[in-house]
Amino acid sequence: ENQDGRNGSCPSDADLELGVHSLVLRDGNKLAQMEEAPLFPGEAITAIAKDVTYICPFIGAISGTLTVTEYKLYFKSVLREPPFTLDVPLGVVNRIERIAGIQENSCGLEIVCKDMRNLRFAYKQEEHGKLEIFENLMQFAFPVSKNLPLFALKYKENYPVQGWKVYDAVGEYKRQGLPNESWTISKINSNYELCDTYPSVVVVPTSVKDDDLCKVAAFRTRGRIPVLSWIHPESQATITRCSQPMVGPNDKRCKEDEKYLQTIMDANAQSHKLIIFDARQSSVADANKAKGGGYESETSYSNAELLFLEIHNIHVMRESLRKLKDVVYPVIDESKWLSNIDTTHWLQYIRILLAGAVRIADKIESAKTSVVVHCSDGWDRTSQLTSLTMLILDSYYRTIKGFEVLIEKEWLSFGHRFAVRIGHGDENHADADRSPIFLQFIDCVWQMTKQFPAAFEFNELFLLTILDHLYSCLFGTFLYNCEQQRVKEEVQTNTVSLWSYINSQLEEFTNPFYVNYENHVLYPVASLRHLELWVNYYVRWNPRMRPQVPIHQNCKELLSIRAELQKKVEELQREVSSMAVSSSSERASPTHSVSPVQTTV
Repeated sequence: ENQDGRNGSCPSDADLELGVHSLVLRDGNKLAQMEEAPLFPGEAITAIAKDVTYICPFIGAISGTLTVTEYKLYFKSVLREPPFTLDVPLGVVNRIERIAGIQENSCGLEIVCKDMRNLRFAYKQEEHGKLEIFENLMQFAFPVSKNLPLFALKYKENYPVQGWKVYDAVGEYKRQGLPNESWTISKINSNYELCDTYPSVVVVPTSVKDDDLCKVAAFRTRGRIPVLSWIHPESQATITRCSQPMVGPNDKRCKEDEKYLQTIMDANAQSHKLIIFDARQSSVADANKAKGGGYESETSYSNAELLFLEIHNIHVMRESLRKLKDVVYPVIDESKWLSNIDTTHWLQYIRILLAGAVRIADKIESAKTSVVVHCSDGWDRTSQLTSLTMLILDSYYRTIKGFEVLIEKEWLSFGHRFAVRIGHGDENHADADRSPIFLQFIDCVWQMTKQFPAAFEFNELFLLTILDHLYSCLFGTFLYNCEQQRVKEEVQTNTVSLWSYINSQLEEFTNPFYVNYENHVLYPVASLRHLELWVNYYVRWNPRMRPQVPIHQNCKELLSIRAELQKKVEELQREVSSMAVSSSSERASPTHSVSPVQTTV
């Protein structure tokens, strides 16, 4: 008999499992099993290489097992204590290059990632010949380029919460008090015929006829007409978003477009003015005008004021992030840390974005004036500005669910081109259309959470998780470029929503200091003195820059303490209420009454 008491002729579960693993592993030794990758439902291993060296820029060379799956690159070394692991979704890979090995008869790989790190591996030449590590990585890191499905279409995890139900366009507009006598929920784009990059549900002025909307669409770049994003609950001042008008070098006019903007202004009885915020630099807008685009002339659009926010284009932002990566990874020059960060201009661009959103919010809140926001196409800087302004003005968007709705509405439904800007599954790393537009928005949100630490229901991990899965291709949330594509690809049927994952474990993402400042407007200070580099995102791979205390664990402990205190408060309130009732019944004319305790923890 075996030591565990089973008969030797009957194989144990462990023996059967070992047999299965030995088919996968070329050598079923104990070390290899200990270094095997954990798998998601629907995930399969495509290659395993032993005796691979990870050249860590912080702790030196580490030997272990490298596993490539359809979803991730997984490296583990049990030679260290505790074991060293790298778990990298292939969606974050920007490019893969072969490099000369550090030893004779070895070859190497450099993997450049979209999330501010690079990875280097070295392994024996013969291992490469047998296992084709490079070819496997190329195939599954860039499935779109290889005519393969993204892993999100294979991921089959079941979560207790259905994230695809988070956003309902009509429900969100109803929350805002729409439709009303001035604004209607229109079905003109229900088949995406008016504008193929807009949502099927849009809010437009009630009095405007569909024929006129079609003429406005013909005058706006890509048919992106002005539609409502948000309405002030008291003043009825609105945020509308659109693309540039195609006035061109000859100052072409469209009377339907001019009348349409007048109708938007008239819908707000509090003001006799309409502010048009053009996100672009005025010089760039002039250049666009020469090519057939342009901006609204104050002479053609009566009662309108045009303001340029001077925000740089997608190419400038991409270059700024590239410079930032050079500064923070892998080596940091301590003596020039601040000046090196300054040369990237990253924080200057964050400041300009926040300052623009504050200006827009102030016009709505203080001047009670409706605003129109656009850039060139209305899907990059416009999304940044409308969503940040709504975050400043509306406390609902500072809750976990509200923020998810904000992303679904202003980014996903209004056609921010995630597939193009991020390059999901695409090996063309030099594509000029890639740009960290959404990352900048999340950075601005993080800056606001630093300035108002009790105003947001979500914590930093929530923002980090959103950014990690912006690249990962594990969930369907950020796939494709617009709502029409997502409907065509049946994303809600064929993939899992990121919000399913987050909303199934809300305690992980909740800020223990949150206080619901309902109806409070939050104006962040858009000054470099008040902004800081988000080290926990941009420099998180450097172990020397990590916080010395376990912040996330502390937050979870604070949440449980908060829940206990809230429970005690509720018990005391019940006790006081029952005492008040019993004392009033005992005495016909009580000498004093006890007020119920009103405490919010």
